[in-house]
Amino acid sequence: MTPVKLACLDLAGTTIGDIDMVERAFAEAIATQGIVPGTSAYARAMVHVHRSRGCPKIEVFRGIFPGNEAQAQAANLTFERSYEGAIERTGLVPLPGAVEAVAKLRDAGLKVALITGFSRATLGRVLSTLAWVDMLDLALCPEDAAGRGRPYPDMVLTAVLRSGVDDVRQVAVAGDSESDMLCGRRAGASVVAGVLTGVHSKERLLGGGATHIIDSIADFPGLVLGSEVGASPVATSAP
Repeated sequence: MTPVKLACLDLAGTTIGDIDMVERAFAEAIATQGIVPGTSAYARAMVHVHRSRGCPKIEVFRGIFPGNEAQAQAANLTFERSYEGAIERTGLVPLPGAVEAVAKLRDAGLKVALITGFSRATLGRVLSTLAWVDMLDLALCPEDAAGRGRPYPDMVLTAVLRSGVDDVRQVAVAGDSESDMLCGRRAGASVVAGVLTGVHSKERLLGGGATHIIDSIADFPGLVLGSEVGASPVATSAP
């Protein structure tokens, strides 16, 4: 038994319900580079977006525009402007149970890190909109890990170093994408929970290495605080 001391939570699709906003921002970004809805190129690009969810946004655009860094950077800039504009117009809403889940984890003495593929500027806008700054111990983006976001383990390992956790087995990760699962497993976390409120299916999350499948982030504190970490097989609260 290794008690969990650090919880690393994904943002979009796991703790906030902004999937449609993100998808629209991606669509607007690639449209500025000549890839418009109704074309086969658009369909291929959006499939790539879906498959790459959780990864750094600039890396997603580099995959859509291989070998053309200028296009990738231009699309990424448009994405950030579009997404931040959507936040200004409609705000952001935490997923049901998200705020309560963070409170339960912190009340139990765990440190909580938010981990995202957004840039530092976009992450700052999200946090200020949600007024979550005081709820979290850390909020990390790829820039905090020398640019290496998910599926690499670097952001989780950066959270381990900054929080002073002694053992990677004391880490629990929650996310809604395959890249979240890969990141958590590669970092050595004992609990890597796939959350079914986001973009990827249960099968995709299990394929990424999820140790558990939960319906929502509201179930995460019960899993982390009530389990023998590292001893549980893949389990699901879903039918």
